[in-house]
Amino acid sequence: MSPESPVVRNPWWQALVFVVLLALGYQLMDHVERPPSFTYTDFREALAAGKVREVSVSPERISGTLAPETEGGEPKPFSVVRVEDADLTRELVAHKVKVTGTLPGSPWLRLGLLLLPLGLIFLLTRVKTSAGGPGGYMSVGRSKAKVYVEKSIPVRFSDVAGVDEARAELQEVIEFLRSPERFSRMGGKVPKGILLVGPPGTGKTLLAKAVAGEANVPFFSMSGSEFVEMFVGIGAARVRDLFAQARQKAPCIIFIDELDALGKVRATGPNAHEEREQTLNQLLVELDGFDPRVGVILMAATNRAEILDPALLRAGRFDRHVLVDRPDRAGRLAILKVHARKTPLEDEKDLEFVAAMTVGAVGADLANILNEAVLLAVRRQKEKVGRAELEEAVERVVAGPERRNRVLSPAERERVAHHEMGHALASVLLAAGQTVKKISIIPRGIGALGYTLQLPTEDRYLMTRGELEARIAVLLGGRVAEELVYGEVSTGAQDDLLKATDIARSMVKGYGMSDSLGPVTFDLERRSPLYDGSVGGSRGDYSEELARRIDQEIRGLLDSQHARVTRVLNERIDLLRAGAAQLLAREVMSGEELAALVAGAETPDESREAA
Repeated sequence: MSPESPVVRNPWWQALVFVVLLALGYQLMDHVERPPSFTYTDFREALAAGKVREVSVSPERISGTLAPETEGGEPKPFSVVRVEDADLTRELVAHKVKVTGTLPGSPWLRLGLLLLPLGLIFLLTRVKTSAGGPGGYMSVGRSKAKVYVEKSIPVRFSDVAGVDEARAELQEVIEFLRSPERFSRMGGKVPKGILLVGPPGTGKTLLAKAVAGEANVPFFSMSGSEFVEMFVGIGAARVRDLFAQARQKAPCIIFIDELDALGKVRATGPNAHEEREQTLNQLLVELDGFDPRVGVILMAATNRAEILDPALLRAGRFDRHVLVDRPDRAGRLAILKVHARKTPLEDEKDLEFVAAMTVGAVGADLANILNEAVLLAVRRQKEKVGRAELEEAVERVVAGPERRNRVLSPAERERVAHHEMGHALASVLLAAGQTVKKISIIPRGIGALGYTLQLPTEDRYLMTRGELEARIAVLLGGRVAEELVYGEVSTGAQDDLLKATDIARSMVKGYGMSDSLGPVTFDLERRSPLYDGSVGGSRGDYSEELARRIDQEIRGLLDSQHARVTRVLNERIDLLRAGAAQLLAREVMSGEELAALVAGAETPDESREAA
C-alpha cells in the first residue's frame, strides 16, 4: 500500500466507518415495523368489543395495545396493515380510544437510507484501489508480477550448476546491466529478449534469478498464464502496466515463466482465442517499442518452443535463444554437490556414483534423489547419508517405492522372474553400451511387478541403428522369455511393447532408418519453429499407400528383433531357467551376480553376439 493513502492506513478512519455503519444499522432497525399480529377484521371486532386501549396510526400501519384478558394482566400489543376506512376515526372517538399519529416518511429519506451502504462500499473500494491494494475492482488491469528488489534475490551463479554454456551466454547481459555505458559508448545494444529453452526441471527459472542476483537489479517475475483472464482486454492492460513499472525501475529484468501459455501460435477461425492473442499482440508491440538503452531486459522460459508464434522469435524481439539442456555426467556431479552442501555424507565420492547412475536426469530429479536419500537416512536413524541410501533413492525415483505388501501368487512370481531374467539376458548378450545394475521381482511403483535396472556406460548424444535395434530387442526379451517357458504371453509386457513400438516408429518416420523408404522423414509434426519459423505439417502430408508402407516397416522391424531375441534366448534356455530360479530364491540379483552366472554358462568357444 502506498504512503500517499493515509486514509486507509490511519486507524481513526476505520473507527469512523465502524461507528457510521453501527448508527446506520440502528436507524434501519428502528424503522423496521413489527409484522402484523392479526387481521384488520380482528382489529375492528376488538374495537367494537371495547378491547382497544390506544392506537398509533401511520400511513401504512395501525399499531397499539389491547386491554389485558385477566385482572392485573399486561396489555397486549398489536399491529395491523391500515385499510382505507372512513368510519375508523368516528369509531375510535366513540369508544374513547387514545389516538396518536406519525407523519409520513419522505421517499427521498428512504432512498438515501437505501443508497448509503452502497455509497460506503463504493468509497472504500475506490480508496483501496487508489492505494494499489489487492481486491479493488479497478486493479484487475494491473500487473500481478512479483517484484524482487536487489536485496531480496539471494541466488547467484554459484547456486546454479550443470549449465556452464548457458551461464556463458548470459554473462554479457550481466555486464550490460552493471555498466551499460561501456556498451552504449561503442554503439552496442544488449538483446531485447532472451529465451531460455530446455526440458522441465533444468533450472531455467533459477538461472534467470541468478542473472538478476549477479547484476544486482530489480527482478519482475510473472507466469504467462497470469496475463490472460476472463475479462476482455485485461491481459493487454497487464502487459502495458508491467513494462511501465519496469521502465520506472530500470535497469531491471522482466521474467515471464511458461511463455508458451501466452505466446502460442496465433490461430484463425473457430480455434482462435481473441483475448490471448490480443495479449500476445500487446507483448509484441512492447518488445518493439522500448529502447534497449533504457536497461529493461525481457527474459522468458519455455519447454515447448515448437508451439511459439514465429513473430515472437524473430530478430528484434527475442534476439537470443539459450539452450538449458540436460546436464552431462560432470554437470550432474556439480549439481549434486550444490544440493549436498548442507547434507552430511559418509563419503563424498558416492556422489560420483549417483552421477553415473542418473543419465538423462535434470537438476530437479537430482535434488529429489538427494532429498529421498536424506529421508531414508533419517528413517534408519543414521547421522550421515551413505551409498546404500543414495542407491535406494535412485531406484525409488526411477522405479517407484517398494510395495512388499503386495503378495503375488507363486505362479505369478515365477512368471515375473522369467520375464525380468529375459530382459537381463537380452541386455547382457545383445545391448553393447548398456550394463545391468540390478534385477528385482519386488513390486514397485504403480504397476511394476518387477524391474531390470540398466545403466549406460557413458553419456550418449547419438544412437546408431544397431543400438536402437538392440534396445528394441531388450524390451522384447521379457515377452519372449514367457513365450519360451510357458508357451503363451501375459499382460505384463504392455509397457515394454509401448516403448519398443515408439522406438521403431521413430526409426522409420523420424530418423530415416528404413531401407525400403529411404532417407526420408515423415515426422513433420515434431519440426520446431524455433529457428525456421515453420509450424509443421500433419499426418495427412503423405498418401494412404505410403502410410500403409510405414506401418509395414514398423511391424517388420519389431518382428525381426523378436525373432532375433527368440533365437538368442532359446539357445540359452537353461541359463534363463537357472537365473529365474536364483532370482526367485533371492528376489534381488546384482549386475555382478548376473555377469558371473552368464560367464559360468558360456563355453570357451562361444562368443558374444554383436549388437
